[in-house]
Amino acid sequence: MTQVIIKPENQEEIIISTSLSAEEIEKLIKLNELSKAKLETAILSETALKNDWLSPEEDEAWKDL
Repeated sequence: MTQVIIKPENQEEIIISTSLSAEEIEKLIKLNELSKAKLETAILSETALKNDWLSPEEDEAWKDL
């Protein structure tokens, strides 16, 4: 059993016991960071792209689909 200590910013630490190996935990952390980065990109892109998507020209182009 592996113990993992997580200390979120400005919060108390959380201690988790798990059967995952240190390598598996590291992979999960990297996957989580990658997911966050992709989500941030999507959120920032949405604001920029909505000007194009929400236009009368765009509505006209897609009306038959």
